[in-house]
Amino acid sequence: MPFILGTAGHIDHGKTALVKALTGINCDRLEEEKKRGITIELGFAWMDLADGQRLGIVDVPGHERFVKNMVAGAAGMDLVMLVIAADEGVMPQTREHLDICSLLGIRDGFVVLTKCDLVDKDWLGLVKEDVSSFLEGSFLEGAPILAVSSHTGEGLDALRAYISARAHELRAKVRSDIFRLPVDRVFSLKGFGTIVTGTIISGRVQKDRDAVIMPRGLATHIRTLQRHETPTEEAHAGERCAANLQGLDVADIHRGDVLCLPDTLFPSRRWIVHLHCLADAPMVIRNRTELHFHHGTLETQARVLFFDRQQLRPGETCLAEIRFTEALPGVFNDHCVLRSSSPLRAVAGGALISPLPPVLSSREGNREERLALLATLADLARTASEADDVSLCDTVLALRSTELTSFAVLKVLTGLGTKRLEKALQALTSSHRAICCDRENRAYVGSAAFTRLGELALARAHELHEKSPLQEGFARSAIAAGWAKDLAPRLVARVLDSLVAGKRLVAAGDILKLPGRGVELDDRQTQLGASMMRIYAKAGLTPPNLRDVLDMVRASEKEALAICRVLTAKGDLVKIREGLYYSQEAFAQVLARVSTWFESHDDLTVADMKTILGLSRKYLIALLEYLDQEKITVRIGDKRQFRSHQA
Repeated sequence: MPFILGTAGHIDHGKTALVKALTGINCDRLEEEKKRGITIELGFAWMDLADGQRLGIVDVPGHERFVKNMVAGAAGMDLVMLVIAADEGVMPQTREHLDICSLLGIRDGFVVLTKCDLVDKDWLGLVKEDVSSFLEGSFLEGAPILAVSSHTGEGLDALRAYISARAHELRAKVRSDIFRLPVDRVFSLKGFGTIVTGTIISGRVQKDRDAVIMPRGLATHIRTLQRHETPTEEAHAGERCAANLQGLDVADIHRGDVLCLPDTLFPSRRWIVHLHCLADAPMVIRNRTELHFHHGTLETQARVLFFDRQQLRPGETCLAEIRFTEALPGVFNDHCVLRSSSPLRAVAGGALISPLPPVLSSREGNREERLALLATLADLARTASEADDVSLCDTVLALRSTELTSFAVLKVLTGLGTKRLEKALQALTSSHRAICCDRENRAYVGSAAFTRLGELALARAHELHEKSPLQEGFARSAIAAGWAKDLAPRLVARVLDSLVAGKRLVAAGDILKLPGRGVELDDRQTQLGASMMRIYAKAGLTPPNLRDVLDMVRASEKEALAICRVLTAKGDLVKIREGLYYSQEAFAQVLARVSTWFESHDDLTVADMKTILGLSRKYLIALLEYLDQEKITVRIGDKRQFRSHQA
């Protein structure tokens, strides 16, 4: 299994010398580092194990001024080697580095006492006791403490054997399969162009494929890959990797950027974090405090906001919102570190609970409900058990409420690999706890939110029926007005289709109505309708224009049109065109005479229609166009033919 071994410890405790003694590689590559004898930047090496596996090693600086570089290196570690000089023992950066590793979620490691050739056995025994006491309560409590000398070689073989054994024992991390390479170096080589390096923290990548530099979304193409300075077709999580990028200059990319595949990460300027303030933190973190924020290889300024308090004291833990000046990409259960400016040291850190959080304003009315869901996610982040995958997805969808969430976004919000996420979603959909509303993008919504939208749609339908009792039904857009604002169109369509399928709405084409609800006329409208029918019945084949009818019955146009819709729906009136209606009896006469004509004729002209009906041109043209519209006749040039004859 590929994994990264990282160093940690105080300045001048021999981290770089130890790595060189183990691997033969000097991680101090800068002239200033060699001149001053201290590590400033991250160093990288590798060690070949007995079984042929190549182990990646990250060497971090120990000076307090370069802790930000140490955090960048620690972000990709699977196993930490805490280096403590036997002649000095535990020092300030020993403590801070151990705190940082803990905040970053590193849970495996061991201790190496260097420079053992400078002390006698009694002193070495005292140092081991002191280190064991120091580690109590930390994730390294009870960890092996190995003594070595990089100068004489004492203990190095035992250390190599131990590292090799741990390489086989170390359990594979539960990782997302989203490919992410946080950039720790960017440079240019003649003949190659721009190259970025980093530790792949999740997923895998192949050469010769399109990629993106986040958070700015810069498109690029990975031409070639190297793993431990050896060309490779593919690189995996837990490996150091160098990628040769096409289409970008060195100036376009910075440490802290993330190399990923297109449409896999979604930056946000707000994160929700389960934040823990270190017990020995030198300060109380007050609400809205600005701190140095570290995530992956990135360092930036961020503001901390609390939901249930005005300050976070040392040793306390709570949910907090982290706000950035630019949007950053993250994945559920990523870890971060917060450092104060004065004194410059780690004070807090924790796990990312929601990288794309909902609004938690008290004005929204569901603040407490959403905070409870976030607390549930924090509990699930700590266990990270496959048995909790369904609960994790269920909680994420509940937190997203009515926002349709694609499979790609769900991978970010849950941190689950593709197969585990698919399995969890299948369980949710089969138990009707989640609804797939967009099969193309595999987008989902929780059943509670889906049901709530259905109730809002029905309430809107009731409202429309009450406001417009003379309408038989309403367009989908009318029923969606209000409650569907800002919702994905496919979600709205799925809600309405579900109501129709459940017979809670009745569909006639694109018109929807509540079951059992038709047009309802009050007494006045019933009387007006009867008066209008008498006018049309008396007029026969030459009905008046609707405006003339309005004058006769003394009704408004709006009211009369509504009544006409009712009478048309009932079949009492036939709407020939806007403003022109025939009584059913009169139109039946027209249809009968036209049918009789076609019994002995193949064609019908305007002149023939005048012969049949004896009407003026304004009626004849309107009637002929209506017959064409209703597919009773078909127009061919200036003539009509009976469709039944054509058939």
